[in-house]
Amino acid sequence: MNVTTSIFTISSNNKTQNLNYMATWKIDASHSEIGFKVKHLMITNVSGGFTSFEGAVHADSEDFHDARIIFEADVNSVTTHNQQRDEHLKTADFFDSERFPRIRFVSKQVKKVNDQHFRLIGDLTIRDHTHSIELTVTYNGTTRDPWGQTKAGFELDGRLHRSDYGLRWSATTEAGGLILGDEVKLHMNIQLVQEVPVAANV
Repeated sequence: MNVTTSIFTISSNNKTQNLNYMATWKIDASHSEIGFKVKHLMITNVSGGFTSFEGAVHADSEDFHDARIIFEADVNSVTTHNQQRDEHLKTADFFDSERFPRIRFVSKQVKKVNDQHFRLIGDLTIRDHTHSIELTVTYNGTTRDPWGQTKAGFELDGRLHRSDYGLRWSATTEAGGLILGDEVKLHMNIQLVQEVPVAANV
């Protein structure tokens, strides 16, 4: 089941749909970024991301306060711009991509702070570990591109502890310091494209 099919399954189970405005959106991957940072030697950050991912958003409202979201990333697309390090990340020391090739997020709740800011709560699955995570969301607005497509833009930030998800590899320096931090900072720029607007009285 792909993410678009999944989002329709979630929507069909929601009994409070507003038929005046229902829209399904998909991530425009060519205009989106999924990034992370982790401390190296506890003095600098190493940055990385995923280059292959997909997601779908279903909203009954125009401001996305009731959005239902499903997102998946291909673990084998992880990049830190260092081939040796990227291959290590795919091993059982970290993501174990052969056994667990996908990272998955399913939203549970969107809390509206104001017209531009939201708190997004959902279940994040990495390897065989699933935990609730909260992301801060900035809504940058909606517009039409030169080809008539409706687009919406968001920035998301969050934090997690990699050890909670089975990514427990660690080593120490000669002085006893950690080589790699446990906390991972997440930052995402997401552009959505509207796929299936449904008019009233349908």
